[in-house]
Amino acid sequence: MTGGETVAARLDGLTSWHADWRGLRVAVLGLSMTGFSVADTLAELGADVLVLAESADPAYERLLPVIGVRSSIGSLSAPPAELLDFDPEVVIASPGFSPTHPLVRWALESEIPLWGDIELAWRVRDKVLRPGGAPADWVLITGTNGKTTTTGLAATMMVAGGLRAVPCGNIGTPILDAVRDPSGFDVLVVELSSHQLWYLGLQSSPEPVSPHAAVCLNLADDHLEWHGSFEAYRAAKAHVYDHARVACVYNKADDATREMVEAADVIEGARAIGFDLGVPGPSDLGVVDGIVVDRAFLAERHTSALELTTLEELRELGLAAPHVVANILAASALARSLEVAPAAIANALREFRLDPHRMEIVATVAGVTWVDDSKATNPHAAASSLAAYPGAVWIVGGLLKGVDIAALVSTRGRLAKAAIVIGDQRDAVRAAFERHAPDVPLHEVIADETGDVMAQVVDLAIGLVAEGDVVLLAPAAASFDQFASYADRGEKFAAAVRQRVGRGDDGDTDADPSASAGA
Repeated sequence: MTGGETVAARLDGLTSWHADWRGLRVAVLGLSMTGFSVADTLAELGADVLVLAESADPAYERLLPVIGVRSSIGSLSAPPAELLDFDPEVVIASPGFSPTHPLVRWALESEIPLWGDIELAWRVRDKVLRPGGAPADWVLITGTNGKTTTTGLAATMMVAGGLRAVPCGNIGTPILDAVRDPSGFDVLVVELSSHQLWYLGLQSSPEPVSPHAAVCLNLADDHLEWHGSFEAYRAAKAHVYDHARVACVYNKADDATREMVEAADVIEGARAIGFDLGVPGPSDLGVVDGIVVDRAFLAERHTSALELTTLEELRELGLAAPHVVANILAASALARSLEVAPAAIANALREFRLDPHRMEIVATVAGVTWVDDSKATNPHAAASSLAAYPGAVWIVGGLLKGVDIAALVSTRGRLAKAAIVIGDQRDAVRAAFERHAPDVPLHEVIADETGDVMAQVVDLAIGLVAEGDVVLLAPAAASFDQFASYADRGEKFAAAVRQRVGRGDDGDTDADPSASAGA
């Protein structure tokens, strides 16, 4: 800093890749994919970086000295001496660091500016410019469920419409990697977790994040152990609409998302665009007589609508489950806000496939269908799965993340043919069934070794099913008590099915994931 320049004044000036970031002292919390992308970006900018993490991917840890970044790996129950001696001018936290983490609390109490990776990415978004000299537009996507599917759908639609678009953020590719990609993009389609949005909500930047369009798909209890309350979780999600310029897309079937839009501080001229499975109004997308239509992005929207696809075609593509159609409508609204043609949206849907572990048929053997929806990590997502497969043998349980599963059991779980309970928090699941669905046969898997869990699950299920039945892995809980991730949980389930049940009717258990979505 120059003489007399304050840290706040310097940070206010750091709103471009081409600003002078040299020597800025930045503490980066976390060394997973996001934390490394932050450290790598700051090193390229010439900042002085210290990474702190309780544990680290060895590959990332080995790379830090190569890029000129120091690190301190170990207990973070209190600010370590290395951090205090470093005296950071700004702290950038990975999304896993909750508001109650000791280092987050220390930064807030010390009044040190606290950013997330999204804030840094927005400030340096002009590294690679589009033809004409502007940085890529941002489209933001959040919600309790459906984020990844909608992000993939929207990006696919935009690419089909001739835009250079990339899905990034919480979907897997760190947003800073997308910002720095030398090929450049027209649009960054950014999936945001509630954790990332909480950090974004702390900011009062002179140039705040201002997306072209944004959507909150839905809202239900989730991550309450991280945020502390449903109200705090909802408040974090609402930041997705802050300073939206063109379109605030919301779910007409979820009042909370509409209320977020009504309360949002947006750029003058931004429109509220609704979607649901009903007949759309003149600023909505919806369904009329089996036709999926846009009544928002056309001049004659008071009297006309544009056809995007049909429910019949979506059934043929395996994309007609109600929650998938809702995701298609939301993604279409985002794409239409960027003038992607209806024909391009229809073409994109013909190419799109659902992600692994999302309503994925593992096998159909002797008339029994085995479905992997391990990605249903909360009750809201599991409810959609159970609605698609009522009467299934339901595999449920894991880490409940502070969420009460009782409502799901009383509404959807009571229709299950049987339930197989897994995970460390089986007592809560068992209590919910005993109170709300006492007639559903209940079985528990108690396995000392992770590798034994799904073997026992499948063996139990074999004894419960008959021809025409479905065995559904939709845990309504996180996986980290017994598995490395929801993907690991799904893969172990699929492996156990193949080993104990055999191959599918067509000789191939690796069925197309999109084939699992019912009408």
